Amino acid sequence: MNIVVGAIITIGVTALTVTAMLLVRRRAPEGSYFSDGDRASGVFGVLATGFSVLLGFIIFLAFQSYDEARSGAETEAVIVAQQVQTAQYLPDDLRDELTGQLVCYARAVVGVEWPKMQSGTLGDAFNPWAVGLFRTVHPFEPQTDVEQSAYDRWMDQTAQREQARIDRVHGAEGLIPLPLWLVLFLISAVIFVYVLFFADSSEGVVTQGLLMGSVTVVITLLLLLLAFFDHPHGDDVGKLEPVAMERTLRLVDAELDELQLDVTIPCDAEGRAG
Repeated sequence: MNIVVGAIITIGVTALTVTAMLLVRRRAPEGSYFSDGDRASGVFGVLATGFSVLLGFIIFLAFQSYDEARSGAETEAVIVAQQVQTAQYLPDDLRDELTGQLVCYARAVVGVEWPKMQSGTLGDAFNPWAVGLFRTVHPFEPQTDVEQSAYDRWMDQTAQREQARIDRVHGAEGLIPLPLWLVLFLISAVIFVYVLFFADSSEGVVTQGLLMGSVTVVITLLLLLLAFFDHPHGDDVGKLEPVAMERTLRLVDAELDELQLDVTIPCDAEGRAG
């Protein structure tokens, strides 16, 4: 959901609720439908406070998941670059094969996985090049201290990369369960109906519109913010994009050119096997 769509939704919902308030106001008694305004205001305070605390807590948890996905994407990209460097300490044939597969892994993250995360269709799919990397390095037996050290480092980095990927894809299909959304919308509807009972024919149109409009705008914006964090991946403003992995690809290409390594890349530009 981009900013324009969010603004249209906010304006539309606010216009709808303000119109409902002004229509109810026409037949409302003076002083609102409540005979005791102070008591009614106290009850409304309980409703609004409970809703805001619940929604604020959910937004906080959703933001944490959003930040974990962002950190996971950055960490994964850094580790891929580090593994390219680690591979250079392995035998030449193994080095070249692992380097090519790492480039394909990074390309697949950008070209295959990210669009699926954006659409929420990634599911339990895995990066096929991770399997290829495992198959390539599995039969290798280090012969020197340097190779042993590089092999140990490679295995540690592989575990870290997989954990970072888990953090990255977390929430790709939505963080907020449906029952929670239903509860939030139900409470919002209760607050809307309750505010309608504050309709007062003795007050001006602007005052009554402001009463309903301000409540509607705040609730709508908070729900839209929660919807933003619920699906953190995308190409809209503020959404997570594969910037870190794209930077890693550029860095690896520059390093290979600098070292004058002729590595065969076994995939196309989007990371699909060639």
